[in-house]
Amino acid sequence: MNVVGMKRGFGGRLFDAVNHLFLALFALSIVYPFWTTILLSFSPVHEANSLGFKLWISNWSTGAYQFAFSRYGNMGVAYTNSIFRTVVGTAGALIFALCAAYPLAKRRLPGRTFMTVIILITMFFSGGVIPQYLLIRKLGLVNTRAVLILPNLVVGFHIIIMRNFLMTIDDAYEEAALMDGANYVQILTRVVIPLSKPVLAVVALWTAVFHWNEWFQALIYITEQNKLVLQLLLRRMIQEMEAVTSDQMTEFEQMREIKMPTAALQAAITILTIGPIVLFYPFLQRYFVKGVFIGSLKG
Repeated sequence: MNVVGMKRGFGGRLFDAVNHLFLALFALSIVYPFWTTILLSFSPVHEANSLGFKLWISNWSTGAYQFAFSRYGNMGVAYTNSIFRTVVGTAGALIFALCAAYPLAKRRLPGRTFMTVIILITMFFSGGVIPQYLLIRKLGLVNTRAVLILPNLVVGFHIIIMRNFLMTIDDAYEEAALMDGANYVQILTRVVIPLSKPVLAVVALWTAVFHWNEWFQALIYITEQNKLVLQLLLRRMIQEMEAVTSDQMTEFEQMREIKMPTAALQAAITILTIGPIVLFYPFLQRYFVKGVFIGSLKG
């Protein structure tokens, strides 16, 4: 028995060592490209143009970031607009999704199946870009910050995911609160929301990533420079860089003066774009798997 136990113990330790090595290499394959992008964004011209495996750079330069902010003076305004859109749009989407999903999670709600089907239809069919633009213009929302938030406040998929999750909450919690004299608003805010942190975190992450990355609506509805969002501004910068040829370098004389390669500027733009989301994700990641798994299975 002792020999068998020793063999099994050695096999288990060997498996753990191999497993840890594999996971470490896998993590390195994910982290290294991101790290090299950071290094490239801070690299001077002679290091940015050199090839090879890099873990550090000898000289750090902020030229790419300085060029991005100097050439496009409204970069700070675009950042503020994107943050405002993401925060307000995410908060509003959570409120509307929760207020719609909570009653739909009640099996005794009259017309519950019909309303759920109506929501499901919106997930597969839409009016299209032209009817939506005509509606937005008729409502007077063109060139307003509200146009980036209001059309995305209610998402059918989020309502269904949240509804399915709420159906997994034991009715005993609500019954106990009703016996204590609580109304449905108090039950929602003091009982349901604390128990729904996983699905709320998932919907918040999905919505925040959408608002932060979305640029097409701003391209269609926004023309005023003080209302541009970051993604649209960065898209214009990338298009401008791609359009530059050797005969058109007069557009980028400032790049010559500071001796900054285009690759460094592209890396800086990438870091500016993904930075807030990368910082935001770890706080919600622990809820992600549970919220998606339960919200997608319960019918």
